[in-house]
Amino acid sequence: MEDYIVRATAAQGTVRAVAAVTTNMVREARNIHELSPLASVALGRTMTAAALMSTFLKGTKDTLTLQIKGDGPLGGIVVVSDVNANVRGYVHNPLVHLPLNENGRYDVAGAIGKNGYLNVIKDLGLKEPYIGYVKLISGEIAEDITYYFASSEQIPSAVALGVLTNSEDLIQSAGGFIIQLMPDAEESTISNIEQKISTLPSLTKLLSEGKTPEDILELVLGEMNLKIGEKTSCQYKCNCSRERMERGLVSLGKEEIESMIKEQHGAETCCHFCNSKYQFSENDLVSLLENF
Repeated sequence: MEDYIVRATAAQGTVRAVAAVTTNMVREARNIHELSPLASVALGRTMTAAALMSTFLKGTKDTLTLQIKGDGPLGGIVVVSDVNANVRGYVHNPLVHLPLNENGRYDVAGAIGKNGYLNVIKDLGLKEPYIGYVKLISGEIAEDITYYFASSEQIPSAVALGVLTNSEDLIQSAGGFIIQLMPDAEESTISNIEQKISTLPSLTKLLSEGKTPEDILELVLGEMNLKIGEKTSCQYKCNCSRERMERGLVSLGKEEIESMIKEQHGAETCCHFCNSKYQFSENDLVSLLENF
């Protein structure tokens, strides 16, 4: 199945929802970063969240960044998505490993740690980006993003994120959904959604059964005049380039570049998001000094 996101409304437009399948995206991230199964699940959940949240962006050049930093051995997560759900990301410790938690699942909360924060940064083309900051409440990612929506955007939301691996620790399926209540949502609608979600099987179970994003939304909102809307693709895609790396070198300053010329006679840069390496010769660095 190809990765995609579907938008929907329900209850006469008082509920908006997005759901996605992101299996190939998470597989790509695992392969690029050679992630442990636990790191794959943590990064996969965060990338799925970013893809879903990118559908709420408006401008054609808008971007969304999720930063999660805790006191656990994973260190942190950084994920960026543009308005077209081209997503890229990395974790600080790609080989993190912990015993399964008490429920027999990957201990994402333990890997991230509870003492930390979630930053949601939206670059909307203004002078300064919007930055929403909340403390982590669980480290399970979906719960923390739910808390972010309630705390920073005052939007009651239900967020579910899942990454399922098989017996060979390969990514079997991944996906998620976000359901949000608009200000004019009725109490009966809220109660109905809460009841449906409380009895819903785990997202990983639904995905393993081959349920599509539309199927999952139907299970929750099917009795509330669900209307499936636009369907768009999502993918792992890095936007790094030699020119971008040149700008990064220039930002280090004249003295640092002169030091590279004198001590290393060149430089190598590596993209955090896709591990692409870029070589700069001594002559390349000398040319960069012309920017000062």
